[in-house]
Amino acid sequence: MTNRPVRSLITGLAVIAVAALGVVLAPAAEAQVAARVESQTRPNFGVLLTPPTRGTQGRSAHHRRYDYRRDHRPDWRPEFHRQGTEEIVLVDCGGNPGTGAVEDAVRRVRPGGTLVIRSRAGACVGWLNIDKPMTIIGEGGFDPRDWNRTPSPTLQAPDGLPCITVSQGVRVEIRDVVFASPNARDAACIVGYGAEIVMNRVGFRHAGDEAAIYADGGLVDIRNAVIDAQTIAAAIVADGSVLTAYELVVTGAQTGLELIPGAGQTSRISTSTFKGTGAPNSFGPRSIGMIIRSGRDYGRVEIENTAIVGYVEGVAIEGASVTISGSRVGRSDKGVVLYNGELQLTDSRIRAAGVGVAAASGHAVITNNVFAGVQQVIFAEPRATVEASGNRVWSQSVCRPTFRDRYRGRYEPYWNPGDGWSCVYGPYPQDWWDDEDGLLGLPYHDDGYTLDGYDRYRDGQGWYDRDGRYVTDDRYTGDDRWNRGGGWRR
Repeated sequence: MTNRPVRSLITGLAVIAVAALGVVLAPAAEAQVAARVESQTRPNFGVLLTPPTRGTQGRSAHHRRYDYRRDHRPDWRPEFHRQGTEEIVLVDCGGNPGTGAVEDAVRRVRPGGTLVIRSRAGACVGWLNIDKPMTIIGEGGFDPRDWNRTPSPTLQAPDGLPCITVSQGVRVEIRDVVFASPNARDAACIVGYGAEIVMNRVGFRHAGDEAAIYADGGLVDIRNAVIDAQTIAAAIVADGSVLTAYELVVTGAQTGLELIPGAGQTSRISTSTFKGTGAPNSFGPRSIGMIIRSGRDYGRVEIENTAIVGYVEGVAIEGASVTISGSRVGRSDKGVVLYNGELQLTDSRIRAAGVGVAAASGHAVITNNVFAGVQQVIFAEPRATVEASGNRVWSQSVCRPTFRDRYRGRYEPYWNPGDGWSCVYGPYPQDWWDDEDGLLGLPYHDDGYTLDGYDRYRDGQGWYDRDGRYVTDDRYTGDDRWNRGGGWRR
């Protein structure tokens, strides 16, 4: 009986202690919850104040960008298990896709080594992910001049995958290789991210929705190459890259080249040919031979001895410094368009159905060029400044003469000079045509304006009436036709 009150007392004291402990711990628990909520909602000012890199802006956020290792068919590429140790590796895949033979050959090559691809039994089918410097050589060789003979491919991309991807900071040299990506879909054939890609004697047969060559930063040097890209995109996209192209031929693509020049070095395109599809402006994206865009850094581009034919706009400049010299633009609606930036156009030939050079903004210097077939030689909006001199024009629209009365109803033809240009009488040289629209297989068309009887008129015979009709008169020739037969001279 005496233990019951004791137990009751102990139980009561325990209840009071627990209640007191709850009162003490409650504020601490609430403080922890509040701190956790605050940490989750507080802005991370370190991240907010960090400026975004170029890779997070512009084209980098476009749908074309893939992390090929993780997101785009990650099941295809086997993982790398060991570093290569062989100086030279020869592989002959025999056209067997999915075997991993060519990918394994890449792994076996030591950094700085050489991979030789033999394609006697058929092209190697695979995706080469290059993460170390190396040289890739096709054993059979390649001559771009024999492209029409349909050379057999050396390396073929699996459906929906690239042929080669090159990692950041890696230099790869490729020679005597013919690439094929017949069902590329939304993958480019060659992809580089801040890499150095040097190609010589290479060919591409690409069919898909994206470019044959895509470079994000880094350097691309391509020489003695042919790119047949059946795509509505550009055949080559160089975003923030330094591009060098020499003796390059591009066909089939809606746009030949899309370039955002990188800072520092000048991008150069020389002795090359870009042939468009001739698609009208109402079909698909704008058809442009070369489109040069602005980047964060103001880049420079030089184009020399290059033919650009079969595009709605030959060259479009959207914020860069571009020099075009000794080149030809043909079969276009607008030859060169300066949307913004700087243009220096010299010693070149421009054939356009509409405008030779259109400047919306920026500064253009246009000297010693030939314009043919144009309805307007140079057009400049108020925001643009244009300096033009020494340009010659062959055009049946622009070069129609006016007739002024020389002597009592006897008229002479007179061509009003334009602002920085003058008309040339006579046929357009056919050998020039052959180097322009003739590259597309089109028959010769004379853009020059022909005035009836003008040859005889220049020999001193006859004159014209006020309506421009030639009048034959053999009695008075030379200067006598202007002061004889009418009684007095006006």
